[in-house]
Amino acid sequence: MIDLRSDTVTLPSDDMRRLMAQAEVGDDVYGDDPTVAALEADGARLSAKQGALFFPSGTQANLVALLTHCQRGEEYIVGQQAHNYRFEAGGAAVLGSIQPQPLEADEDGTLSLDKVAAAIKPDDFHFARTRLLCLENTHNGKVLPLDYLRQAFQFTRERGLALHIDGARVFNAAVALNVPLSEISQYCDTLTICLSKGLGAPVGSLLCGDAAYLHQAKRWRKMVGGGMRQSGILAAAGRYALEHNVQRLREDHDNAAWLEQQLVTLGVEIMAPGAQTNMLFIRQPVELAAKLGPWMRQHDIVISSGTVTRLATHLNVSRADLEKVVTCWREFLQHHAQLVAAPLTSVYFQ
Repeated sequence: MIDLRSDTVTLPSDDMRRLMAQAEVGDDVYGDDPTVAALEADGARLSAKQGALFFPSGTQANLVALLTHCQRGEEYIVGQQAHNYRFEAGGAAVLGSIQPQPLEADEDGTLSLDKVAAAIKPDDFHFARTRLLCLENTHNGKVLPLDYLRQAFQFTRERGLALHIDGARVFNAAVALNVPLSEISQYCDTLTICLSKGLGAPVGSLLCGDAAYLHQAKRWRKMVGGGMRQSGILAAAGRYALEHNVQRLREDHDNAAWLEQQLVTLGVEIMAPGAQTNMLFIRQPVELAAKLGPWMRQHDIVISSGTVTRLATHLNVSRADLEKVVTCWREFLQHHAQLVAAPLTSVYFQ
């Protein structure tokens, strides 16, 4: 199957599996797992932070990041479509009594600092205290510019806020900008790094920050069930991913750009043309969308077809696979020519 739904569907390679099988392990709750310790040291070094903490998932890492930054009844400012607001089951509000203040992001994925400033609550007991600005990098495949990150970081210093980056795909951003991760992470207090998307590990994320912050975060991790035992088996996959799969993300970006060009020649509408990383978003009529998914599935291609459809390239999708996708798409459009000109319906996308 050629699966373009997400880069979360990546599978561990044989070399990664061998390293997992050979991993030296211990009880990480006691701090005795050397492979976890080595992975956390890798994360600290790459992000130029004092330390890193290993989590089983990005959702849990983001949740603990928010729980550590904010107390009950306090607030974080975040994008309306950001993952740690919209797609993480409201964990900060449900489990931490932390109020989100969502704002619409600009087309480039940034949050207008003027809008952020207007959303910060005054020091008045009627309001939740605003404590944190959360940014997402990348955001729907868009790379946040370094100059914007610098301005946002300075903005938070001036207003007494912390700045957290949900960096689920932050290495895609670093590769697209052709800079080391530390060039991005210098402009935040904390960031999460997902190892199980384009980097290809089966599970795992890192939360990076200073030592005092991570000391508190480790307590929260235990409380929400993230304390693991012989988790070096999983950490070994993360170490392999960081060593071997970062620069190869450029191949995914090139494949997304190639796929975009091919779909344009077929008359497919690309939302926000000019793929920066590994994601494309297309818009199509509702009748066409209802038929495209099953058609592709019949040809061993999996997409989440809708009026707005995300296509994600990753390490398990080759250029030859994408050539097959384009051929099947062309045949589909020829077969359903009468639906191509149907009106579009505007929807949000995941």
